Amino acid sequence: ANSNRFISECFKVGDMCLLPQTSFVIPEQTERVARAAFPKGSLCLRIADELGRIFLDEQFAELFPRRGQPAEAPARLAFVTLLQYAENLSDRQAADAVRGRIDWKYALGLELSDPGFDSTVLSEFRTRLVQGSAQQILLATLLQMCQAKKLLMARGRQRTDSTHVLGAIRAMNRLECSGEVVRHTLNVLAVVAPDWLREHGQPEWIDRYGPRVEDYRLPKSETLRQAQAQQIGLDGYSLLDNIYAEDASWWMRQLPAVETLRRVWVQQYYRTEAEVRWRSGEDGLPPSARFISSPYDPEAHYAKKRTTSWVGYKVHLTESCEQGTPHLITHVETTSAPAADGEVTTSIHEALAQEGLLPSTHLVDTGYVDAPTLAASQRDYGVELLGPTRADYHWQAHEQTGFAASNFTIDWQKQQAICPQERRSVSWTPAKDRSERDVIKIKFASADCGACVSRKQCTHTARPRRTLTIRPQQEYLALQAARVREAGEEFAKQYGVRAGIEGTISQAVRAFGLRRARYFGQAKTHLQHVLTAAAINLVRLAAWFAGDIPCITRTPRFVAVLLSGTT
Repeated sequence: ANSNRFISECFKVGDMCLLPQTSFVIPEQTERVARAAFPKGSLCLRIADELGRIFLDEQFAELFPRRGQPAEAPARLAFVTLLQYAENLSDRQAADAVRGRIDWKYALGLELSDPGFDSTVLSEFRTRLVQGSAQQILLATLLQMCQAKKLLMARGRQRTDSTHVLGAIRAMNRLECSGEVVRHTLNVLAVVAPDWLREHGQPEWIDRYGPRVEDYRLPKSETLRQAQAQQIGLDGYSLLDNIYAEDASWWMRQLPAVETLRRVWVQQYYRTEAEVRWRSGEDGLPPSARFISSPYDPEAHYAKKRTTSWVGYKVHLTESCEQGTPHLITHVETTSAPAADGEVTTSIHEALAQEGLLPSTHLVDTGYVDAPTLAASQRDYGVELLGPTRADYHWQAHEQTGFAASNFTIDWQKQQAICPQERRSVSWTPAKDRSERDVIKIKFASADCGACVSRKQCTHTARPRRTLTIRPQQEYLALQAARVREAGEEFAKQYGVRAGIEGTISQAVRAFGLRRARYFGQAKTHLQHVLTAAAINLVRLAAWFAGDIPCITRTPRFVAVLLSGTT
């Protein structure tokens, strides 16, 4: 909230009122020249011919005040923004395209002599979308039009996968980050409170924080680096003490840079009566989901997945995958980088339900599947969540030499478990696991287990009895059914369709720059992802209208030759 307030005060969007335009007619001269220039058609011509006007000014009315000078038509700006992302153009290049390209004028319904608008209008329009939490409207409107034209159907098959997104910042180690936080705070204070900074600033800060703080400028030995970290800590505390002094202006404490400095110093340092201490792992460091990695984007966090590590965000793409229709991205979810895939499964279904686009089968990888989501997907949304489940990690199931939990019969009515030797449990206790999810802890009698001839197949511990931890009934049954299903031959055939989402991510990364954030903050990064998804849909629709139908993965020539020789 403080960051948004500071940004809005420093870069305030002008008071522009909306004068809705209801008509959309392509001027005769523009149409004649465009047809002559593009006899075989183009993306803009095909989209305009098949879809017509996609957006209406009234959809953006809440983003504009009632008074002020007339604003550029937001419906036109929305479509220009999609074309801009489809062709990977900067704001200046997109504004030039509106002025100078015949196909763009055709799609926008402009006269050939129309002078267009200044490039800053596009940035202001994106700011209005973010401030009004209206990022999703561009993708949702396009999808609604596709539904109306029978190009997208609900209750079919959809697939989801995620990829990492690098924040629009440089990755820094802890020492670099601490120094850069002080430097950033000093720069902000120099703008908003120069007199205060002259009074409280220290001359040595010029050499210490004048250049950008980078690792190659910092000491190499561990002893000197510890001393440097302590000096930076003292400087930071000096700033905070003066800002939070009783005679200091209250508004300085509300500055986002000052709040970031305070939070980072809580994470990186602590004070004793004798000195300032640089935190180590033993002193307790916050988890990556809360750890600030850069003062320029406090919402970008560190994450690691297998061999890939990054600072930024994660994006989840969901697309339709029915034969006979174009494969369109139906939902985009942007999360913090450390967030697990399974945390967004329910939110994806909720968003698709609100748009009337819930699938009957949702193809995902293991990260999105667990017992609670399997049960909730079917119970709350009527969606079959299809994906490999996590294997039972206990030694009985892993080594297949003992009695796993699946070998026990659960009597839900009597709240008992029956072991393979027909002994019944004596304890049934609802509890919480480490993730605060509901589980049931089941224990057998020590007398039964101690005398059992199969005891070594149940437990290797010194405990005289077997214990089980299972999910509540719906979740347990859903998980067991999923494991049985994935062992069958039909599962591999059905699940093979999911692989196509990897091609979509490849297209988004290679052609649209999905994996690099253009803006600071999760809200603006999410807007980038929504615009990227809508632009991909626009490109795919244009190809579909031109008769370019999606095909299966190409077969390498040598594979085709070898296969032909064996048949």
